[in-house]
Amino acid sequence: MHPAFSVISFTTLLGAAQGLLVSLAALQLFGISIPALPILLGIGTALLIVSLGASFLHLGHPERAWRAAAMWRTSWLSREVIVLPVFISLASAWTVLESTGQETRWILMPLVLVSLVLWLCTAMIYACLRFIQEWAHPFTLINYLALGVASGLVLLISLLALIANDSPLTAQLHPWAIGATLIALIFRHMSSVRNRNIKPKSSLQTATGIRQPQLTQRSMGMSAGAFNTREFFHGKTALFLRYVKSIMWGLCFAMPLVLLLLSFATNNSIFSVLAFPIQYIGLLAERWLFFAQARHPQNLYYQTVS
Repeated sequence: MHPAFSVISFTTLLGAAQGLLVSLAALQLFGISIPALPILLGIGTALLIVSLGASFLHLGHPERAWRAAAMWRTSWLSREVIVLPVFISLASAWTVLESTGQETRWILMPLVLVSLVLWLCTAMIYACLRFIQEWAHPFTLINYLALGVASGLVLLISLLALIANDSPLTAQLHPWAIGATLIALIFRHMSSVRNRNIKPKSSLQTATGIRQPQLTQRSMGMSAGAFNTREFFHGKTALFLRYVKSIMWGLCFAMPLVLLLLSFATNNSIFSVLAFPIQYIGLLAERWLFFAQARHPQNLYYQTVS
């Protein structure tokens, strides 16, 4: 598939914002004091709004985006379109209540539950597509959830290091962020191994009805590219894919883990501050690969241009 950068930035920002807000809600539910909580909530809500704005950038007619909610009975995209504003409303309400010193405990569980539903809707947009084998698996949902929680915790540590570095909470969160990142790494690796070993259900033989085992495609039947050649294949080389994969493993997982361990061992806040910006670059690479490595069956015909 050929991923639009707006979709990549939307899903990664949204996941990190969800992870941040869910982490804050969990800490509040366990009665743990959080320094500068209104500021953290404001940042999380702002990220949600920015991610929502990014989702409009790849639309040909953004003014018609509201129509996406009409098919909520059958479409996971429509459900996401409905659930996301609800989640933003809950986050905004929590921010206002916390800033004005009002009771907020009642809003925490609804926010966590709506966030889980939002992760489900976002992941199922892709996991429900049975003809794309790389996506049609529980790993899609697990990876969206695991990466969201991990990036949210790392973001929280980076923000606390900037805003309230002397808080003991910053050090207490390090083992949780390290553990969440390791879990996300394990599941992403398992997903990569599965996708690498997938045997496609469709082939040139099944597409053409010709049973010759040495069938080779020479032409796609037209002399120039079209929508199908642009939107359903990334067009990058195998070397480029290896570079992006190295960036994903290095910046999304390895470097944040090293920085968090160094911060925990040395109590140096600069390592914590750097952890999320570096991880976010890796998240962009991870999400690009998620889309790019999905093999659409139509590429059996359209991928080759003579």
